[in-house]
Amino acid sequence: MSGGQQGGDPTLPLWRAAVLLRVLTLLFALGIIARHLAEYRRPWLALVMAGVMTVWTVAVAVRYLKPTEKLLAFAVVDLAVCCAVMTSSRLVLTPLQLHGEPVPLVPTVWVTGVVAAGAVAAGPVAGGVFGGVVAAFNFGVRGYVDTDLTRDLMLLVGVGFVLGLAASSSRRSAARLATALRTEAATAERERLARSIHDSVLQVLAHVRRRGAELGGEAAALATLAGEQEVALRALVSSAPTTSESGQADLGARLKLLETGRVSVSVPATAVPLPAATAGELTSAVREALANVDRHAGAAAKAWVLLEDLGSDIVVSVRDDGVGIEPGRVAEAEREGRMGIAGSLRGRIADLGGSVTLETAPGEGVEWELRVPRSR
Repeated sequence: MSGGQQGGDPTLPLWRAAVLLRVLTLLFALGIIARHLAEYRRPWLALVMAGVMTVWTVAVAVRYLKPTEKLLAFAVVDLAVCCAVMTSSRLVLTPLQLHGEPVPLVPTVWVTGVVAAGAVAAGPVAGGVFGGVVAAFNFGVRGYVDTDLTRDLMLLVGVGFVLGLAASSSRRSAARLATALRTEAATAERERLARSIHDSVLQVLAHVRRRGAELGGEAAALATLAGEQEVALRALVSSAPTTSESGQADLGARLKLLETGRVSVSVPATAVPLPAATAGELTSAVREALANVDRHAGAAAKAWVLLEDLGSDIVVSVRDDGVGIEPGRVAEAEREGRMGIAGSLRGRIADLGGSVTLETAPGEGVEWELRVPRSR
C-alpha cells in the first residue's frame, strides 16, 4: 500500500471506518458470548477468547490508524489471530451447538473486520482472498456446507473486493490530484518567471541586438548572439509544460525549445506523446547533433530539425547546410575515443531500440535521421 506520504494517507478515512467496524462487531460478539455463556462446553475458554478479542481490537485500532507501507504484513497477522479465535469455537461450543442447533461461533461477525483491513491495505484481490480465507475457516470449524455458510462466503468475498476497489481508487485519485497540483504550481511559477524575464532579460537582449546591428563591426557579432539567445529564451518562457499527469511527454514541445536564430524546428500541429524518459533521451540526442553543427559545420551554417510521427515509429531529422563530413571521419573519431557521436547520439538511440542514419558529403552538409519505435 502507499505509505504515510506527505499530506496523509488517502485511505485514512477507510481505515477509520474499518476500526469502527471492528469495535462495533466486538461489542456484538461480547453480547453473543454473554448470551450463550452458560450453554458453552467450556465457558472459561469463551471468556479468554473475549479478552483476546478485546485486547486485539485495541492493538489493531492503534496500528490501523497509522497507515504505513508494512500494514499488509500486519493485516496478515490480524487474519491469523481472527482464524485462531474462530478455531477455538470447536473447543468452546458443544457438538450440538456446532452441528445440530447452530449457535454463532465465538467471534461471530468480529472477523469481518479483518476482511476490510486486507482490502484497504492491498486492494480488491487481497480483500477477496481475506474474505475467502475467513469463509474457509467458517466451513472448517462448522464441519459442513449449507446455504447459509455459502451466503456468508459470497458476502465476505464480495465486500472485500468492493472495499479493495474503493481503496485503490482513492489512492489513484490522490496521486492524480497531487500530480495536478504540482503541475499547477509549476505552471504558475513558470508564468511568474516569464513575466519577470520579459520585463528584464528579454528587453536587454533586444536592446543589445538593435544597438549592435546599428554599430556594426564586432558589435554586430554580439548583436547576432544576443538575437539568438533572445529567440531561445522567448521559446523557453512561452512553452507549456511538456509532461502530462500520466508521465507522457510531448516530444514536439521539447524540440521547439531548441529553436534559435540558426536552428529551425518543425513539428506536427498535434502533440507527439512519448514516455517522458524516451522523449528526454531523444531530445538529448538532437541536442548533441545540433552541438556538432556548432562545432564542425561552420560559423554561418544553419540547421533544421524535422519531427515526424509515423504511428509505429518516431523519426527526427537533423540537417545542416555546413561543410559536411569527410568519408571515414566519423569512424576515425570513434577510434580516437571521441564519444560525441558514438555515445551521446548513437548510444542513446540504440538504448531506445532505434537506429541512426547519417547522410553527408564534403560541402553538402550533414543529415542525421533518428528513428525510434513508439513502443519497444
